[in-house]
Amino acid sequence: MWLYVILLLVLLLLAFWSFFSSKSPNPFSVDVRRPPAPLVTDKDIRKKVLKQAFSADKVPQNLDAIVVGSGFGGLAAAVVLSKAGKRVLVLEQHSRVGGCCHTFSKKGFEFDTGIHYIGRMQTNSPARILLDQLTEGQLQWAKMPDVFDAVILGEPGNGKTYRLHSGTKEYYEELKKQFPGEDAAIEKFAKLIKTVAHRNAFVPILKLLPLPVAKLLSKTGLLGWFSPFIKMAPRSLSEVVNELTTNEELRAVFCYIFPTYGTLPSNTSFSLHAILVDHFLKGGWYPSGGASEIAFHTIPIIKRAGGAVLTKAMVQNILLDSEGKAYGVSVMKGQQLVNVFAPIVISDAGIFNTYERLLPEAARALPGIQASLCMVEHGLGGLTVFIGIVGSKEELGLEATNYYIYPENNLEKLMKHYLAASRDEAAKNIPLMYVTSPSAKDPTWEERFPGKSTLIVVSCAQYKWFEEWKDERASKRGVEYEGLKDTFVNSIMETIFKLYPAIKDKIEYVSAGTPLTNQHYLLAPKGEMYGADHGLLRLQAEVIATMRSQTPIPNLYLTGQDVFFCGFVGALYGAILCASSVLQRNLFLDLMQLTKAVQAKDSKKND
Repeated sequence: MWLYVILLLVLLLLAFWSFFSSKSPNPFSVDVRRPPAPLVTDKDIRKKVLKQAFSADKVPQNLDAIVVGSGFGGLAAAVVLSKAGKRVLVLEQHSRVGGCCHTFSKKGFEFDTGIHYIGRMQTNSPARILLDQLTEGQLQWAKMPDVFDAVILGEPGNGKTYRLHSGTKEYYEELKKQFPGEDAAIEKFAKLIKTVAHRNAFVPILKLLPLPVAKLLSKTGLLGWFSPFIKMAPRSLSEVVNELTTNEELRAVFCYIFPTYGTLPSNTSFSLHAILVDHFLKGGWYPSGGASEIAFHTIPIIKRAGGAVLTKAMVQNILLDSEGKAYGVSVMKGQQLVNVFAPIVISDAGIFNTYERLLPEAARALPGIQASLCMVEHGLGGLTVFIGIVGSKEELGLEATNYYIYPENNLEKLMKHYLAASRDEAAKNIPLMYVTSPSAKDPTWEERFPGKSTLIVVSCAQYKWFEEWKDERASKRGVEYEGLKDTFVNSIMETIFKLYPAIKDKIEYVSAGTPLTNQHYLLAPKGEMYGADHGLLRLQAEVIATMRSQTPIPNLYLTGQDVFFCGFVGALYGAILCASSVLQRNLFLDLMQLTKAVQAKDSKKND
């Protein structure tokens, strides 16, 4: 029996290794890093790159691919294809490029909309090397302080604060100091995180193997024998943590980072949580110059290959020919539809938008489309408060450390009560706040915005609380809507003033975004923060295999968070999966080879 099992897995691994025997060029064949240029602050130059509005005459001829949506999943896929010699058009419905990587300015303050910090960006880490190749080394990352995250259980100033330190060893050793007598629980937690997070190679394998083979492998149950990630995926975070310790506050700290993927601990796969904890063990990094630098340094590569990135391009439909194959898109320009053609269409609009809105009605009813939709649910809606303050970080006492604030240590109970509440009750009893200061994290901020600072507070909200105003125009939804927003904001600000009391009389701008804001600017169908829900169902092996770049529609591909997992790096790897499928080439192997070459070259340079 064991011999057959081992033989089967060897054959599958060989299939994964050789499945993409492609003639497409390797987009990662050489290290393209160059010395970083000075930060570009000229507004006209940045506008020319980030805000090129769509018109028919700006569409390049002889396109190889069209990408719908300019979130990083879309941009990254476009860059990889461009590096392989493809001419790619990226279409963005908003007035600026970037999706959750875009920034906006109000009253002289600049605000991020989604990229608040990233892990594993140390020099020559695999993720850093990949991003360096996609930006030619121009995107710079600022390391956050040693204490990159802090957890407050209770009211700021009166509750208990626990601090998370950078460094794999330091992270856990400092936890032991803060929880005396819990060494055994912390060591078991650390071991589980390492075992599960470092043994997740079967995730891309399942997504790259032919779907029938991947589904068969999933149903056999064999994967759990060889992959701790797959084995632990059905177990909830709450279940695992509750077995480790009876200390309620340690349980809360073990679970504190769940807002970064948006599911409650009882519905979170421990495997997903392990990836996120491991992702930040080395600490946090922030893009120097703000999140818009990510898009700013990818677009020139797309344009250099003959492609374009255009805004104000609302895609109405994906065009299918008589054989049901994708061959282009229809874009609304004014009152007219403009058809744009390409042999490949890639959607970064998410699985719900793509399958339920962009496809023709007949295609939506295809069994493969419906089967995929039955496997996913809408994620939790986002609530964000943007705060502009007069004064420097030193004057205001703002820190580059992120704060996760919970009113008590039973996070599950807090969240369930909040999500089950009426909107009026919920607005006065917010269970979580992620508080961050982009201005304190960005080393270029003081030069760009002297004497000003910003705070961003992220929480969650039910879409249904705001749904009655979904058909009203943005910024013109009326007094009742604004009043509800103000109730949420006032409740949040009471807590923020206790965390940073010096800002109270220095605030110049406050604004809030609700799930309807996400729906308007990001086209998130239910105002989701992280696309399709990342609950236990999403981590089942068969669902992992099915949620892939290839779709039941020939020539149509998906990219981004819904292809892999949530967040910036999840969207990035979703893009690599997508580009691998389009190019019929295993780009993960190409990246492994490039990573070894870059690390060896830099090692010699430092000797």
